[in-house]
Amino acid sequence: MTAKPRSLLLALVQLKVGANKAENLAAASALVTKAAKNGAKLVSLPECFNSPYGTQYFADYAEKIPGETSNTLSKLAKDLQIHLVGGSIPESCDGKIYNTTPVFGPDGEMLGKFSKIHLVDLDVPGKVKMKEAEVLSPGDSLLSFDVGPCKVGIGICNDMRFPELAHMYEQQGCNLLLYPGAFSTTTGPLHWQSLVTARALDNQVYVAGCSPARDDNATYAAWGHSMVVDPWGNIVAKTEEKEDIIYADIDLDHLSTVRNQMPTHIQKRNYTFRVENLFCK
Repeated sequence: MTAKPRSLLLALVQLKVGANKAENLAAASALVTKAAKNGAKLVSLPECFNSPYGTQYFADYAEKIPGETSNTLSKLAKDLQIHLVGGSIPESCDGKIYNTTPVFGPDGEMLGKFSKIHLVDLDVPGKVKMKEAEVLSPGDSLLSFDVGPCKVGIGICNDMRFPELAHMYEQQGCNLLLYPGAFSTTTGPLHWQSLVTARALDNQVYVAGCSPARDDNATYAAWGHSMVVDPWGNIVAKTEEKEDIIYADIDLDHLSTVRNQMPTHIQKRNYTFRVENLFCK
């Protein structure tokens, strides 16, 4: 596969994650290698790709950066000459645990890391309960980076629910927002596609959501359905719940066309919110 001029071939790796970290890293490496051989220049892994997802696992699987997982990703990016978004991993830092995405360039250097800002607080009786703040600490900074002419902004899972974060990335000039995320089988069917699409339309950018594959025998079953939506709201790539790789051209000429046809991104930048002009009737 090859990308068009002024476009970037993105691959999302929907990995099935197990309890053995070494096996997770080996499986991730094999799928990232396959994606790179198919022409992808930017590859993303899913949220918590090296460990099971759940507050009961984070402390046991947490590691420092640099560490085993980040060193593996660094070597992989350098060997394959790609930009690699390391999904997310439980990171041990300064006595706290974060849900962190490390990003590596084609030289193997870490371009930066992003820690999930908006921690999940979810309790649907009889279905799913997750209170990440019982174990995790929130991040407090953004991460964007350039892949050729494309500028990429990173969020993690629940961060997708907050349009202000996406708008800050759009103001930085991002063309693609990439969210590794593990929505549940309760919230996923209701919210996943709607949120990916909403953030794309809000900001007239490409938005990608990269999920783990579903394991119905795990203590937490991810929804799957990794997908990419373009600035016009079209789904350009999507899969179901099983392990898979999807590819999408991030076409900057198409993005420019959409913005010229309906320049809402400029209107947003010039918008001043004045409470005194609001009237409730």
